[in-house]
Amino acid sequence: MSELVGQGVARVDGRAKVTGAARYAADQEVPGALHGHLVMSTIARGEVVEIDTGAALAHPGVVAVYTHADMPELGLKLPDFPYNRPYIPMLDTRVHHHGQPVAYVLAQTLEQAQEAAGLVKVRYREEEPVARLADALDEAFLPKKFRNRDNETVRGDAAAAFEQAEVRVDRTYGSPMQHHNPIEPHTTIAVWKGEELTLYESAQGVMFARSVVATAFGKAPEQVRVISPYLGGGFGAKGPTYPHTLLTAAAARLSGRPVKLVLSRAQMYTSNGHRAEYRHHLRLGATRQGVLTAIAGTSTAQVTRLDENVYNGSDSTLHLYACPNVHVRQLGVRLDLPTSSYMRSPETTAHFGLETAMDELSHELGIDPVELRIRNHNPIDPHTGAPYAGKHLLECYRAAAEAFGWSRRNPRPGTTRDGDEYVGWGMATETHTYGWIRSEAGLTVGTDGRATLRAATQEIGTGTYTVLSQIVADGLGLPLGHVTTLLGDTDYPTASVSAGSSTMPSVVGPVSAAAGSARKAVIDIAVADPRSPLHGVPAGDVVTEAGRLFARGERGRVDTYRDVMARHGSAVEVVGRGDNAPGHSFGAVFVEVRIQPRLGRVRVTRVVTAHDPGRVLNRRTARGQVIGGVTWGIGFALMEHTMVDPNTARVVNPNLSTYLVPVCADTPSVEALFVDRPDPDRRVALGARGFGETPGTGVPAAIGNAVHHAIGRRLRDVPFTRDKLL
Repeated sequence: MSELVGQGVARVDGRAKVTGAARYAADQEVPGALHGHLVMSTIARGEVVEIDTGAALAHPGVVAVYTHADMPELGLKLPDFPYNRPYIPMLDTRVHHHGQPVAYVLAQTLEQAQEAAGLVKVRYREEEPVARLADALDEAFLPKKFRNRDNETVRGDAAAAFEQAEVRVDRTYGSPMQHHNPIEPHTTIAVWKGEELTLYESAQGVMFARSVVATAFGKAPEQVRVISPYLGGGFGAKGPTYPHTLLTAAAARLSGRPVKLVLSRAQMYTSNGHRAEYRHHLRLGATRQGVLTAIAGTSTAQVTRLDENVYNGSDSTLHLYACPNVHVRQLGVRLDLPTSSYMRSPETTAHFGLETAMDELSHELGIDPVELRIRNHNPIDPHTGAPYAGKHLLECYRAAAEAFGWSRRNPRPGTTRDGDEYVGWGMATETHTYGWIRSEAGLTVGTDGRATLRAATQEIGTGTYTVLSQIVADGLGLPLGHVTTLLGDTDYPTASVSAGSSTMPSVVGPVSAAAGSARKAVIDIAVADPRSPLHGVPAGDVVTEAGRLFARGERGRVDTYRDVMARHGSAVEVVGRGDNAPGHSFGAVFVEVRIQPRLGRVRVTRVVTAHDPGRVLNRRTARGQVIGGVTWGIGFALMEHTMVDPNTARVVNPNLSTYLVPVCADTPSVEALFVDRPDPDRRVALGARGFGETPGTGVPAAIGNAVHHAIGRRLRDVPFTRDKLL
């Protein structure tokens, strides 16, 4: 067999993407489609009193303008999660946040729809909104379970242990509202044929989208088809299903025509979730030898007046370090803002506080930050008591520290300079949970000897097409070019959402199983065929490699996939299934920053990471995940901040000119190291854990810790902007 798995194979979809052959949702051409555009509310709380659509309907090319007077006739039902709102807009007159859809314009061209939307006049009865955590902290409450997860967890007696601790750290950390901002805007094209609906959707989970839409319209799941072969980024923004998808399907139903909606950049700031504003009060207690005795964390995040969903978990506080006394509370504050959502590495908000507090504790104790983490390392999950089957975090610390040159670090803050710049070194642990969703994969070996894989998971840009093709090629013993992978269609076997670092843990097992079954089937055909050179050879003695089948020990007895299948005259079709289990991936990140004191400018100039994701399936795509995570962490730490007017609850920077994200000039070269040892848990297919979100988790804290080392100033609220440094 070949050994493609583990190699840094170039992306099999790379040529399609750079030549424009890859078809994203907005690229789909549907004859007769109307263009839709949403009219958004200009208040954050209140009621729609009157909507005047006359001027819009009179505008050239306009076919219809739908409002709350039209939508209820469809009888839509409110779906549960993964629908992301506790209501469906335009079914009544209530306004829950600024930028909520209140009308839907259909026209022959996009420009006509946009122009007509500006002609719709809406009169409101406005109520005073609340938009900031600071304005309602006294109303914080403990929300109910969300997705069966408690918002309060107690282990031991953290309060007593903290009071008795020899050394204590008691700090509050914060992060603002942030938005995902994938380059591809959210798109829905809805096409009804009788009672069947096809959606071309920018979705991280086509099966999720099908379930939500089918529930809303009272259809059987097989009556809804969702197609999403490529995504131009998502980061969680395209994981749940949002109102614009339901409204577009409704508009197509009402008009009797296909409808295409592409959200504007500004509309994306209120239509598809965000990372909620967050405050984290954290108390650490420890012995003078640096052994943790207490961790008490209370986080407070924005929720809405109708939902209590807390998307920013505190997993690392519960699972990462050995500590007998832990108390975690996750509170909510009701604000007049859109419902928040998962955003890449949602646990980063709490993890930023934990890893910053660990650095503060190391400074109080005079213990090296790496050594402090080593002293509190735990080979078992302290929350569940179960041992980790394979955890190589200590090796990550050592490998990254050595590559970074950490031993040369002068521990005294503010003592390292290069010309007129202060130089600081910081580090943090990285960790993230990964999920698992029961999945299947269909594999066909055609009469030409080539293989086609089908699975209803997605290519969000992480290399899913490539890695799954590698697994099929290895499993069958085919050249990579003889494998075609098709994704993102609910007509394919059900498969995982591209979120929660769950894609590989969920899909790799079924794909590997399908490849094994198809290989066995082809070998059985060959050895049973009198025309084959392998006729009569025991199936267990046949080796497959580079599209050929050999008799072990008799290399002269050779057949090919193409010849075997051509003689057979019909395709081999199998479906693979597999089990797995959720878990954790780990790593360490080391960062160098340089600070220009007169300007307060921070530059991240060097990053070294080491990660333990189990078996690395493709080193090139895994390194790409690390680079993406580091870049994301730089944005979290230094730039990203959704600004909300406290008086109107309106987002005031809904664009990429004022909502800043890192570009190439902001991101240094990243050295990415991997332990690369297969997870020994037999449930972990091919030994590969979920990994995608891990590389961003520790970066914000590492940058903040490096800033402290550079200038001796501790910043506890991101982003670390110049005004905070000067």
